Amino acid sequence: MLLVHAHPDDETLTTGGTMAVYAARGVRVVLVTCTLGEEGEIIPPHLAELGSWAGDQLGGYRDGELAAACAALGVTERHQLGGIGRWRDSGMAGTLSADHPRAFTGGDAGEQAAQLRAVIDEVRPQVVVTYDANGGYGHPDHIRAHRITMAATESAPSVRRVFHTVSSAGAVATGLAGLRERPELPFRVAADDELPTTPDEDIDTVVDVTRLLPAKVAALRAHATQITVGEDWFALSNDIIQPITATEHFVLARGEAGARTDLFEGLRP
Repeated sequence: MLLVHAHPDDETLTTGGTMAVYAARGVRVVLVTCTLGEEGEIIPPHLAELGSWAGDQLGGYRDGELAAACAALGVTERHQLGGIGRWRDSGMAGTLSADHPRAFTGGDAGEQAAQLRAVIDEVRPQVVVTYDANGGYGHPDHIRAHRITMAATESAPSVRRVFHTVSSAGAVATGLAGLRERPELPFRVAADDELPTTPDEDIDTVVDVTRLLPAKVAALRAHATQITVGEDWFALSNDIIQPITATEHFVLARGEAGARTDLFEGLRP
């Protein structure tokens, strides 16, 4: 399995449980990260000087967080698209960081797809996972990661299925409802319509990650510059609480459908 993510922490937020589940089963799990997340907002005040507005050392720091997160998930193989530092976090839409000469969204998509294809040809994954066409929530780097993944996998001989990672409307609503019953939480719980979700009827595969949830929580905690983590919730720098769900959800973008509970059903020899 090969997963393509835009920034450090995206892998854990959206697919961390799935990565841990398959790694524990002995599946070769390979992560490709497209940027170092240099433009991320920083939660701990004592690390604020790492930011691009100051020392501009956040990318290197976040790479260390990513290494710790992958260790928690049992994932030992990771690649940086084009080599570490080749592509830089473009920032949110409309920000000046998109004009940086190494900005991911400003780079040549064909070159980036070729760099990803080289990793795919080396690893030969059967299953590839990335974001949907909207990048999950519209971040330009996520959208670019989607574009180059779909291009790089189009004729890759080993790739049997491509999945998009999504959030289940039902699972998120259930998680939020439970969190709202907890008055001791430090931040506001998100409203049902505040988070990007996919209707359950549009979801093809649901992976139960209950057994490996402690690994996912540990990996989330490793991304301390970006995420505040509770027992069953997390919050980004906007201090809005979201649930950590016991299932992760995927839409089949390419290939033949398999079982609704296993990304690999029918693909193993």
